[in-house]
Amino acid sequence: MTIKQALISVSDKTGVLEFAQGLAAQGVKLLSTGGTAKMLRDAGLAVTEIGDYTGFPEMLDGRVKTLHPKVHGGILARRDLPEHMATIEQHGIPMIDLVCVNLYPFAATIAKDGVTLEDAIENIDIGGPAMVRSSAKNYAGVAIVTDPEDYQPLLAEMQANAGALQLATRFGLAKKAFTHTARYDSMIANWLTGLDEGAEAKPAEAAPTPAIFPAKLQLAFDRTEILRYGENSHQSAAFYRDTNPVAGSIAAYTQLQGKELSYNNIADSDAAWECVKTFDAPACVIVKHANPCGVAIDGTLLGAYEKSFKTDSTSAFGGIIAFNGEVGIDVVNAMNERKHFVEVLIAPSFTAEAKAALAAKANLRVLVVPISRALNALEFKRVGGGLLVQTPDNFTAQASGLKIVTKVQPTAQQIEDLLFAERVAKFVKSNAIVFCGNGMTLGVGAGQMSRVDSTKIASIKAQHAGLELKGSVVASDAFFPFRDGVDVLAEAGAKAVIQPGGSMRDEEVIAAADEHGLAMVFTGNRHFRH
Repeated sequence: MTIKQALISVSDKTGVLEFAQGLAAQGVKLLSTGGTAKMLRDAGLAVTEIGDYTGFPEMLDGRVKTLHPKVHGGILARRDLPEHMATIEQHGIPMIDLVCVNLYPFAATIAKDGVTLEDAIENIDIGGPAMVRSSAKNYAGVAIVTDPEDYQPLLAEMQANAGALQLATRFGLAKKAFTHTARYDSMIANWLTGLDEGAEAKPAEAAPTPAIFPAKLQLAFDRTEILRYGENSHQSAAFYRDTNPVAGSIAAYTQLQGKELSYNNIADSDAAWECVKTFDAPACVIVKHANPCGVAIDGTLLGAYEKSFKTDSTSAFGGIIAFNGEVGIDVVNAMNERKHFVEVLIAPSFTAEAKAALAAKANLRVLVVPISRALNALEFKRVGGGLLVQTPDNFTAQASGLKIVTKVQPTAQQIEDLLFAERVAKFVKSNAIVFCGNGMTLGVGAGQMSRVDSTKIASIKAQHAGLELKGSVVASDAFFPFRDGVDVLAEAGAKAVIQPGGSMRDEEVIAAADEHGLAMVFTGNRHFRH
């Protein structure tokens, strides 16, 4: 299909002048609207404004300009139906072969502080989506262009094919166009249905209050890759990114080298990265099967790595390692010296020397992720026939918020270690018990149905690693339902405990801590992780 006439009407004008110039150079007549038409005309292009084309002026502050039979007739007419072509000829409507449209910036508008309902409403595009959908429906005769990234490839294809675009190209553009309008409508629906009741009655200058959970939730993700398989080899899988991924999230990774990421690689990498980026001091997190098996902070990343590896060197084999600073050759050499097999290595950056040394390990997946503590606005978990939605767990205990509930007061060093342990426990599967000391994990008990079993496992892990628990501190992700867990950790040598509190047997648990001479503090917030 040869492109003879194009309609261009865009809000995002990135690259559109060059696109229009390329079309004009191939003999394509140009139609346009408002600001786009002025920009093209100022650049010396011959362009017919839509009002002159239809014989009907733009009106109602631009709300009505392309909603006209001469526009939509020229787009929707089927070239293969004689009766359509006869009708078009009868009414003197020329064909429009290419439509280049992107929509009013609704997303940018609602992202502004203090945006009013009126501002949002005025940035809901009507004519644009209508043209996009009309063009996409009639892809057999019309090319619909909604993405500036397509401008140059389309010009190149036209140049190579005497001004024509192939059917496969037009069909691909149509699929992208329907996705474009679907996401645009979903964004509007999510924002409007997420407003508090009575938003429509507020004064025009007042900013409406968004509710956390819209009554109707529309989600949009972009597939970035087909994975080799899912959690198991008989399952198929793919990775989809949020259309606007949170800064510093694992979805923002750049892979420097190594094999393709697997489903489990990405899930474990997310667990490691979300944990390590919460620390200010140089930190290292080693994750195995979604649980941290070694976490440490130190004055250097090398020191943090050495300490985290000591926690559980057996589990660290084949794990995921994340750092919160630039990885240098010293860290890589330390990994090589102990022949530490790693599936994925993650950091905000790597020195040139480190990259060169890592390149020798062709299969090692090395990811660069920008550091940021930003969290997703909502978290999702798929269940049979539905979706669980929650706000993220953004609570991190601070010294000023701790409630000391025992006769023994924790020392300043114990407070520091308790806060470190609580931060690690936040990322360990429930029931979570974490022994720590001197800025490192000493034993981690995860994912047990009984909290006392997690306590025993954490103690056993420390013994296997040859780590001394005498004088250690312990974090529990939720309250102790009975005193038995406290008895076990005291027997292991712990001297201070941090937990949420809130059990009906808190007094019994506190009495046990006093009996063992432990310091115990409450945070008031649990960290269940399922």
